[in-house]
Amino acid sequence: MGDGRERKARYPSAMPDEYYLDPARVRRSFDQAAKTYDAVAVVPAEIRNRLLERLDFVKLQPKVVLDLGAGTGHASKALKHRYKSADVIAIDLAPRMLAEADRQQSWLRKFHRVAADAHRLPVKDASAQLVFSNLMLEWCHDPDAVFQEVRRVLQPGGLLTFATLGPDTLRELREGWRKIDAYPHVHRFIDMHDLGDALMRAGLAEPVMDTERLTVTYPHLDALLTELVASGSSNLAHGRTRGLTAKGRLESLRQAVRPASEQAALPVSVEVVYGHAWAGELRPRSRAGGEVRIPVSNVTRLKR
Repeated sequence: MGDGRERKARYPSAMPDEYYLDPARVRRSFDQAAKTYDAVAVVPAEIRNRLLERLDFVKLQPKVVLDLGAGTGHASKALKHRYKSADVIAIDLAPRMLAEADRQQSWLRKFHRVAADAHRLPVKDASAQLVFSNLMLEWCHDPDAVFQEVRRVLQPGGLLTFATLGPDTLRELREGWRKIDAYPHVHRFIDMHDLGDALMRAGLAEPVMDTERLTVTYPHLDALLTELVASGSSNLAHGRTRGLTAKGRLESLRQAVRPASEQAALPVSVEVVYGHAWAGELRPRSRAGGEVRIPVSNVTRLKR
């Protein structure tokens, strides 16, 4: 178990009070989206698959695997398939998401499900050999605390591998709103260099960070906004405007982000930040030294 002490966020410039993410609001948002998440989570699924591919390049036979931010359990299922003899523990803040994860279970390859906050993991010290996390960190108000918990639960030589979103994500939506008002409408995602520094502060060794930029196309703005709500990814920043957005303001936003050609689809940027780091000095060797980069082909709705 964690020590339970309160920790102050170490990102005053990257995450001011107006961008603070209340864990209770995050939990409620994803609980409400649990039934609709899988139907719209095309981008998270693609990033998850790319992150899983990177494990092909690491010699690791873990006995305990933690899937932080497990959501509806697709990564947990894949991790259990990859590491058949390991205990895979799906951890998520939203209990209803974990209830949906039960659909991924098979009687031969079951994984455990635990509803918990990544800032305070209910896991014993030095008990895991692998921590996997896909698109969770951007929902955490204190990444330092999360990385400290990861370091605590990893055995020496254990691996953390994760994907999160970088500052260019939803750039078009952010710039469109800036033409209308000064409220935060898009979360302020953390730069990969700041995340690398946080890994080092937490005592995680040899961090490797890289980014990948994707462009997702939508037929129009309303399709994007509908997907964000259905996936639990709507604006939860503390300083956001409260209540429903007026029709006039939505129309102003449509005009602000409208492509030059009336027939053109709306392009939306996604900056993916990948990272991995080791606990302590006794780490397994990678099959290929240096930075891990996985070539991937284009997929439906995504282009490089």
